[in-house]
Amino acid sequence: MTWETIIGLETHVELATQTKIFCSCTTAFGGAPNTHCCPVCTGMPGTLPVLNEKVLEFAVKAGLALNCQISRKSRFDRKNYFYPDLPKAYQISQLYLPICHDGAVDIGGGKTIRIHELHMEEDAGKLVHDPWTDQTCCDYNRCGVPLIEIVTEPDFRSAEEVISYLEKLRSTLQYLGVSDCKMQEGSLRCDVNLSVRPAGSEEFGTRTEMKNLSSFKAIARAIAYEARRQIERIEEGKRVVQETRRWDENKDATYAMRSKENAQDYRYFPEPDLPPLELSEEYIDALRAAQPELAQAKRERYQREWGLPVYDTEMITSQKALADFFEETVALGAPAKQAANWIMGEVLGQLSAHGLEARDMALTPPTLARLIALVGEGKLNRNTAVKVFEAVFDTDGDVDAYVKDHGLEQVSDAGLVEAAVDQVLAANPKSVADFKAGKEKAFGFLVGQVMRLLKGQAAPAVVNQLLRDKLSQ
Repeated sequence: MTWETIIGLETHVELATQTKIFCSCTTAFGGAPNTHCCPVCTGMPGTLPVLNEKVLEFAVKAGLALNCQISRKSRFDRKNYFYPDLPKAYQISQLYLPICHDGAVDIGGGKTIRIHELHMEEDAGKLVHDPWTDQTCCDYNRCGVPLIEIVTEPDFRSAEEVISYLEKLRSTLQYLGVSDCKMQEGSLRCDVNLSVRPAGSEEFGTRTEMKNLSSFKAIARAIAYEARRQIERIEEGKRVVQETRRWDENKDATYAMRSKENAQDYRYFPEPDLPPLELSEEYIDALRAAQPELAQAKRERYQREWGLPVYDTEMITSQKALADFFEETVALGAPAKQAANWIMGEVLGQLSAHGLEARDMALTPPTLARLIALVGEGKLNRNTAVKVFEAVFDTDGDVDAYVKDHGLEQVSDAGLVEAAVDQVLAANPKSVADFKAGKEKAFGFLVGQVMRLLKGQAAPAVVNQLLRDKLSQ
């Protein structure tokens, strides 16, 4: 029997506000445990929440970019549950009237993923287990950090579609500036709802929800495992249980965490301490008009204005910081295609080698623009320029000073180059004879010997021309 996998996603995104959703505590990542919290975000008796206006703005901006309908009227609700990382025993969220609904994301290949809703809520704290003492400690710093939860319809049919959607979502949110989407810091967290059914069937199977997915790679592996597990159970005549399952990265498997809750289990009711929200058309129109240029629009503009190939534009716009870096480099005078080549080659290579994202690198556009200019002026050849780039990447060092200090400026004196060519020809009569006998590889060897003699600092074009002139005599 052929099986079809049905997937829906619930993606939690931490918003890039300076303070929490209902209090003035910082949202900074990495503070000492329980130092970024106050009576409001820990739910002490007598405290009252006040909505951070920036959270509302970011939620609406995200909804507009995801082609959602923006609710003119919305409200907050209490989601009640008892767990150690939730000190007030309830979470303020939105169930009945979310801020955004009915959106759509085009992931390419003629596939569109429907967005059921986007709502605002507060994050819970974090449990930290100490294996040495076998104790679990509560860190409430994350309590009250603002989130938007983006819930899709069950429109995915493969892990590849899920990853395409998440990459598009991450890019969109980063370009908007509403979140840094750092999965390693929990800024982007995804729960996967998955079921299987016989191909051609219209009826959904029993779904499970998978949590603790901290990377795109883990998400793809978890989907493959869980689909296989459910199919095997059904084919063995067993029943798939609706439950929440946790992904174990070390075992490459999911395991049961708890039975799946329904809305009734949370005893939702309207949040009594926060008034309903009512948005004016002017407010929404102003945010729509202020939306920044997103990745797709940048790709089209790069192709139109600078004639860059599609592949180049996709690579450059893969990170907003990379696209900004490219545009600033071009604005400083670097030819667009050369800037693109350096970014796709050397910049991305160094980022990968150092495990960095573009926003975290020390290198600045003026440094790369100057290096490109030195190559264009004939003062550095490409190979030497790459060595200089690698030397200054970590510190954004002074390119001109490095070239001067290390004597790397390209030899442009034709007399010196000619003398080196004569010396190489005299020392390699067999290669000269081989070339004249039609062996083109011998020419490459002679070029290499001249470059070696001049410590790689000669202009390759000059060396090539002088060699051919001498060999033709």
